[in-house]
Amino acid sequence: MSSPRSAGLIAVVTVMTSLASTTGTAAAASVPMTVGASARTDATVWAGELGKEPTSLTELRREAEKAYKSIEDANRALVARQKKFAGVEKELAGKLTRLQEATAEFNRLRKPLSDLAASLYQDPSVGGLSPFIAGGDGTAILRSMSDMQHLVAGHSTVLSEASKLLEGQQRLAQEAQELRAASLLQEARLSAQVTIMRKRSTTLVRSLTKALVKLGVKIGQGTEGAGGCDPTRIAQAEQYPNGLLPQNILCPLPQRGETLRADAAIAFADLNIAYKKRFGAPMCISDSYRSLGEQQAVYYRRPGFAATPGKSNHGLGLAVDLCGGVQSFRSAQFNWLEANGKKYGWFHPDWAYHSPFEPWHWEYDPKLGSLLP
Repeated sequence: MSSPRSAGLIAVVTVMTSLASTTGTAAAASVPMTVGASARTDATVWAGELGKEPTSLTELRREAEKAYKSIEDANRALVARQKKFAGVEKELAGKLTRLQEATAEFNRLRKPLSDLAASLYQDPSVGGLSPFIAGGDGTAILRSMSDMQHLVAGHSTVLSEASKLLEGQQRLAQEAQELRAASLLQEARLSAQVTIMRKRSTTLVRSLTKALVKLGVKIGQGTEGAGGCDPTRIAQAEQYPNGLLPQNILCPLPQRGETLRADAAIAFADLNIAYKKRFGAPMCISDSYRSLGEQQAVYYRRPGFAATPGKSNHGLGLAVDLCGGVQSFRSAQFNWLEANGKKYGWFHPDWAYHSPFEPWHWEYDPKLGSLLP
């Protein structure tokens, strides 16, 4: 028998389950997040961010990464919720087992009383006053009366036990129903959140791809669609050894034939916009990602001026060699890039100032890039 509270929960679950398959951006603000502090925080953050539109490639990248991370967090919360509920269900199963044991004990107690009642019913000697008038020592009569008193007392005990068992059964049944309803509600809310976040992430990546195409990035040439420029796939890129990144993990740059890891490529494209605004021409790239084979060729061709194969940041898709004036130390282009590069996550490493001296070599730092406003 369900309580008004559990009935209400089940009704909300039904609504939330349908929301999970049909919800969109507008529905995000209307999802009631009252599960707990963390869920309320997630909902508040997303409600605020859904109306915020990124204004640059870097912001688009960061928003897409944030959306992807939120999906992972929500999935982890869902798994944790399911594990927690599994523990509660185990505890409930234990209670139900104890209830079954109590019921069996109740039946064991009731059987001798039932047998005694049946025998007394069949014995006419205990009816009316006839046993007292008949004479004799009355031992049988007293025994029958004692049995009758025992039957009455036992009957009262059995009724009391039965009442307690019934109350316990109803309580456990209600707890089970409300636990299941609450669990379904939690899962429906989290599923709705994941759906909204996944749509948000897809929209951001699509917008980012369109923006890169407008800048001249030939997405789809040498890569599998926009996959290599999807910033949510950075974790995949980190799983490959230096110099062995597959083409579908790399994002093309506007300069033909040059590629970088997605986050570095997007930050470079943003930096390139500012550079072009300052100097009237895009940055010139002489080298970017290097495969292991290319690293070996450069190492033997320029001994002392190239990192050991398998150790170069070029092999991680996080470094470029620049031309067009930047390669000249203390040129206007070099000085501008030195002053402004870090705003986009790009910097000139300390070793490149002196040992070996490589003013053309610039690197992207993911940690520095994550701090961008």
